[in-house]
Amino acid sequence: MGWVRVRSPPVLQSKLLCLSLLYLLTTLPLALYVSFSDPDRRCPLLPFPSRASPASAKPLFQYPPGYGEHKHALPAPRLLCSNPVVFADYKTVLEEISGLCRNLSVSPSTPPVLRYQRGRRKSFAGNLSAEERRSFFSHTDNRVEIPCGFFKEFPLREVDRLAMENCRGVVVASAILNDYDKIRQPKGLGSETLKTACFFMFIDDATHRVLARHGILTEDAHGGVGTVGAWRVARLRTGGLPYENPAMNGVVAKHLLHRLFLNARFSVWVDAKMQLTVDPLLLVHSLLVDKGVDMAVSKHPFNLHTMEEAIATARWRKWGDVEAIRVQMESYCENGLQPWSPSKLPYPSDVPDTAIIIRRHGLASDLFSCLLFNELEVFNPRDQLAFAYVRDHMIPKVSMNMFEVEVFEHIAVEYRHNLKRDGVGRGKQGDTRMASSRDITGSSCEKYLLKMWGEHTE
Repeated sequence: MGWVRVRSPPVLQSKLLCLSLLYLLTTLPLALYVSFSDPDRRCPLLPFPSRASPASAKPLFQYPPGYGEHKHALPAPRLLCSNPVVFADYKTVLEEISGLCRNLSVSPSTPPVLRYQRGRRKSFAGNLSAEERRSFFSHTDNRVEIPCGFFKEFPLREVDRLAMENCRGVVVASAILNDYDKIRQPKGLGSETLKTACFFMFIDDATHRVLARHGILTEDAHGGVGTVGAWRVARLRTGGLPYENPAMNGVVAKHLLHRLFLNARFSVWVDAKMQLTVDPLLLVHSLLVDKGVDMAVSKHPFNLHTMEEAIATARWRKWGDVEAIRVQMESYCENGLQPWSPSKLPYPSDVPDTAIIIRRHGLASDLFSCLLFNELEVFNPRDQLAFAYVRDHMIPKVSMNMFEVEVFEHIAVEYRHNLKRDGVGRGKQGDTRMASSRDITGSSCEKYLLKMWGEHTE
């Protein structure tokens, strides 16, 4: 009985050749797509600072290997954008922003003092009846002092307060509370940006303990923590924080930057889950100054109407008390909240993505931020739910650049929050409980929902 030996063809015996063919078959479709797709529909690579003012190639901070500041990045699948941003030359931007900061006088809406009154437990809006709130929204004018709801002491060291008062141009701010995120360094900074803009990161004791354990922060003799790369770290004393919920404490820094930085002219708020990849001066210039608006914020990637965001908030348990969200939405509907329609233009959406907020400190944007904060203190820190209600009712109107989601994904990288066991990091919201099932007939949001669904007959 004979044996037959079967041998593979010589061409398949070369491992290098096989790997080369596999690589070719994998990359060829992508190369063809890039070559033949419409270049006008693709978002071009956003320019970084000009060659005349290159960003330093040296990393701003060297993190220990175990910290993992670049773990769990979220993908940005949108490859197309209809309205790409074009940045001006870095030197031109630097000179123009510096000139604006020198020439602007103190905002007429800025409260005269940084120290907050103690002892007031409710927001301004929370102490008003529905009729009084409607009257306030309808008759606010330049003569009315902005009634920011935050009247508590923010637990800052005096050395940090002094540094904040000396910030007279652009402030870039973020906050990490309850070790919910990681400190990430901004990328693409021009050579003069760190000298022109102030970078402040607010942290609490829980975050400080983790950073100290990794050797990232060391205290000085006065309890200060200095800087981490671009960020000046301002430690908030946990015992002096005004709210039990860490998210609400973060809202103070997020929406009341004009109260914390009295002499700043522009601000860029960056959620700690985000890492900027474009110089903040370029963002202020292109998205705010060139557009001639009071503030710039991205549109939400999925939701157009406030009620859609409320439903998503309940569905994905972004806030624990679903019944309270229903009460909040019915209160807004009763006081005139309408779904988005073309009549609301130039506002292209009712739901923003507030992970990045760019503001010109002035009457309109300061008023909007204060009124929005009042709503968050009354209900919950989910600022997307109160956004359209405040924006549509306030007078004077706030001019706003709600830019495309694709632009948002090209100016920053988003990361997941730190994973927490036992729900640590979400504050004391309690277990999620579903709202009682009920027919919308008789609800103050009945007309809103029918109009949003296209079934309203009036």
